Amino acid sequence: MKKITARKLVESALLIAVATVLSLVKIDLPFGGGVTVVSMLPLIIASHRHGWKWGVVTAFVYSVLQLILGLDNVGYAASFVMAVGIILLDYIIAYTVIGLSGIFGSSRGAVAAGIAVTFCLRFLCHLVTGAWIWGEWMPEEFMNLPMTSPWLYSFLYNGWYMLAELVLTELVAMLIYAPLGRFIRGEDLQ
Repeated sequence: MKKITARKLVESALLIAVATVLSLVKIDLPFGGGVTVVSMLPLIIASHRHGWKWGVVTAFVYSVLQLILGLDNVGYAASFVMAVGIILLDYIIAYTVIGLSGIFGSSRGAVAAGIAVTFCLRFLCHLVTGAWIWGEWMPEEFMNLPMTSPWLYSFLYNGWYMLAELVLTELVAMLIYAPLGRFIRGEDLQ
């Protein structure tokens, strides 16, 4: 991990704050879930700007904030193990993996790949808790399909909003890359 500087800490704190505010602006989708206004993008920028190790630390701090904001969801757990599952898979791991985005480098293509891979990892976390924990509240029909499997329900429910979130984040990331490329690549730090 590169040297920790006051600038790096302040930038990361600001990116976490922006991500947190953006997470509160949500567009509810007709089949459940919602799309935030690119709330993961500041974490992705931190990871590509300062490296994936620092990105993981930044995303972890964000995950703790999201857990605090969503703490009432833990109350739905029917057991201690389920509560731990919600905490880890719906919050801590699901958001911390976004910090891995910087593993791919800082080029435009690397940012696009980082978003795709880390969003897929986040989806897998939500898929597991969706089937294991939230499947208990599975409706008899979802998206005009009969629901007999909590795994199918979780795949459709989480896949629906995560795909929308992925596409929106990729689109905005590619649009801002040209004007902010030097910042994202950390070229102004040298």
